[in-house]
Amino acid sequence: MQVPSKSVGIGLFDDFFDTPFFGRRDFSSAMMRTDVQEKDGNYILDMDLPGFSREDIKAELEDGYLTIRAEKSGGKAQESHGNYIFKERYSGTCQRSFYVGDALQQEDIKAAYKDGILRLVFPKLPRREIEEKKKYIAIE
Repeated sequence: MQVPSKSVGIGLFDDFFDTPFFGRRDFSSAMMRTDVQEKDGNYILDMDLPGFSREDIKAELEDGYLTIRAEKSGGKAQESHGNYIFKERYSGTCQRSFYVGDALQQEDIKAAYKDGILRLVFPKLPRREIEEKKKYIAIE
């Protein structure tokens, strides 16, 4: 007995790889999983970036936000002249931002990438207390 395809042009393997065993997944939601811990007066941020090289990753500090961006393109090395039956390799850009405060400077952040994990270490700086004083507007 043959199960009809979901749409024209879909082959045998399309239905096979849709089974719960293989499951179609959204890999972008699983990327960049991050753990943040506080230790010895520092914050340690460990971010999963498997499959990326150090050159694919950029970290930027701007307006109190630490933004990590990873970009991977298919490129010539990954081109194939055959038809893929199933492909899970990621090609694209992913990005996450964390508010770290205005007091943190770029030179305060130490970064290392090893075994698919980006580690950023930066000091835990005290929050600047904003003194709230009532300021009245003169009414003429």
